[in-house]
Amino acid sequence: MAIQLTADKFLEAARSMPVFDVRSEGEFAAGHVPGAFSLPLFNNAERAEVGTLYKQQGRQQAILKGLEYAGARMHLLAATALEKAQDGKVAVHCWRGGMRSASVAWLMERVGLSVSVLTGGYKAFRRLMRDEFVRQRRLIILGGKTGSQKTRILTELAARGVEVIDLEHMANHRGSAFGYMDASGPALGGIEGQPTQEQFENALGSALWGIPADRPVIVEDESRLIGRMHIPDAFWKQMRSNRVYVLEWPLETRVAFLTEQYQADTEVIRNNLQSIKKRLGDERTKRAFEALEAGDRAEVCRIVLDYYDRAYAYGLSQRSQELISYLPGENATEAILSLLS
Repeated sequence: MAIQLTADKFLEAARSMPVFDVRSEGEFAAGHVPGAFSLPLFNNAERAEVGTLYKQQGRQQAILKGLEYAGARMHLLAATALEKAQDGKVAVHCWRGGMRSASVAWLMERVGLSVSVLTGGYKAFRRLMRDEFVRQRRLIILGGKTGSQKTRILTELAARGVEVIDLEHMANHRGSAFGYMDASGPALGGIEGQPTQEQFENALGSALWGIPADRPVIVEDESRLIGRMHIPDAFWKQMRSNRVYVLEWPLETRVAFLTEQYQADTEVIRNNLQSIKKRLGDERTKRAFEALEAGDRAEVCRIVLDYYDRAYAYGLSQRSQELISYLPGENATEAILSLLS
């Protein structure tokens, strides 16, 4: 018999076995448990038809139609589970922990697998994720103007065993109009390479889940929006109420870093400049376009940084000044590690 697990126990189990999401491909694309495999019992059209039959003709007719569709892919479901199982174990969930997950769990058990099922389904997982945003945590905010190498420092801290939440990586965006310029990172789906809002929340909640509330967590300073992603309000308010350590770098160091970092095509940069034209103003936009056409990307950065530096300074002014500290960028990693010791 399948093992029924609450959302937190299910996530624990998922660390040592594959998770199969048996909802339709459309449901999976909207949001899913990070790392889960899509293994739909019904595709989008089939799910819609079964649902309509349930409403119009009742449960029995819906089940018969469901069996008609599912029967044709039982071999695929079982073979995929057998191929990916870890030590004969798999985990399964659907939307509410109902017939879809029960049916697939039954099939997987028939081929000899031990199956764990998420009680309450994906809906229960989403509740658990939202709870993580409300939980009070010991956040340490890493701030600094654009080009302050915050991502690099976060990576170094993570390598040293520090708990790090990289919001920009989860959002697949650098947090500015130039966020799409670096095409080296993985595309996470959604508009212009960003995930859906729901999947962004799933990634954040999953990263927070399991971290003890009293353990320090480093988070990069962000506005509410990262590209099109909205940081959950409860978590963002915590970010704004904790101490921020602002990295300080000379302007030309930041310009050199950004020029090397963003290796986008000229057309991409032109489009990004156009997207912030209203904020830059006509004069700065004109100068930025001229510098771009002349191949002077460093000057493009200087012009754009003039706007972003002012915007960051304003955002910093809205914080409690007692919670702002400054660190030289050159030795920021060691300085933060010393704060945590």
